Amino acid sequence: MRKILITGGAGMIGSNLAKEFVKSGDHVIIVDNLWRGKIEHLMEGSKPVINLETHFHQLDLTIPNVLDALLPHVDYIVHLADIVAGIGFVFGNQGYIFRQNLLINSNVYESVRNSGKHLKGVMYVGTACSFPLDLQNSFEVTPLEESQLFPANPESAYGWSKLMGQYELELLGKELGINTLSLIFHNVYGAPCDFGERSQVIPALINKVIENNGEDLIVWGSGKQGRAFIHVNDIVDAICLALEKGWGHSPIQIGPSICTTVKEIAENIIAISQKEITIKFDTSKPEGDLGRSANYAKAKRILGWEPKVSIHEGLTDLYAWIEDQKRKHS
Repeated sequence: MRKILITGGAGMIGSNLAKEFVKSGDHVIIVDNLWRGKIEHLMEGSKPVINLETHFHQLDLTIPNVLDALLPHVDYIVHLADIVAGIGFVFGNQGYIFRQNLLINSNVYESVRNSGKHLKGVMYVGTACSFPLDLQNSFEVTPLEESQLFPANPESAYGWSKLMGQYELELLGKELGINTLSLIFHNVYGAPCDFGERSQVIPALINKVIENNGEDLIVWGSGKQGRAFIHVNDIVDAICLALEKGWGHSPIQIGPSICTTVKEIAENIIAISQKEITIKFDTSKPEGDLGRSANYAKAKRILGWEPKVSIHEGLTDLYAWIEDQKRKHS
């Protein structure tokens, strides 16, 4: 039985990962401040997947040493916790995001120094937002490769903060001689997720379409901007494979080679809804990097991983989930 601590474990990725680990017979401890995560995400029907009294800890990782007491009972850390939200929040709160993420990462690593030197591995989740802006400022997309992270020039403070977390983990591994691994995720979507004011593009658009009563659908930016959207089920699969095969191969990029535009996402969602909706693009709003996708050859070679969930399948499932959530809470 592996003893695995997941930071940010009540969020979209963390809750799905926790359920998968529990199914595999692992002992799971979850830390989350519930800024975006929710206890209800950890439920299977009417029952929690872990003992919430003993294995869930609502902690603020920006406070030093809060993990110290937990780490002697852990074999692995999967460090998912960070501050992120939709593009409006990211570009409207850059200083806050940068500082909070630096604090979160540094405090997790300091706790490892204090009481986690026995750990079998620390896995960190980075982001494709950390790739240089000049590799993402064209609608003509060439799939990104891990070697292109440096020289660094991310567009956002979020991208910078996540890159610094990756670098600091490398320092920690060399200092303590423990296994470390950074996975670089592209744009993850799926259930459960936030579809309110702080939501990211896919759930935000689905929510708008569900609520639409014949008015135009307003999409931020030109709609030509594209991302390598990756379903949470494929992400969970990658993390599980990385725990077995990924150590010593950092960083490994996780995402599809296909760049799907926001316009295509919006059109897919409208088709799923079976509504007659006209799309209008608001170019006064930020659209972020123009286009990116992943060359996932390294993930395929080392982990045996490749994406399986099609964008249409993933959008259909998430549309149904958000529709159900809105019905339950109406």
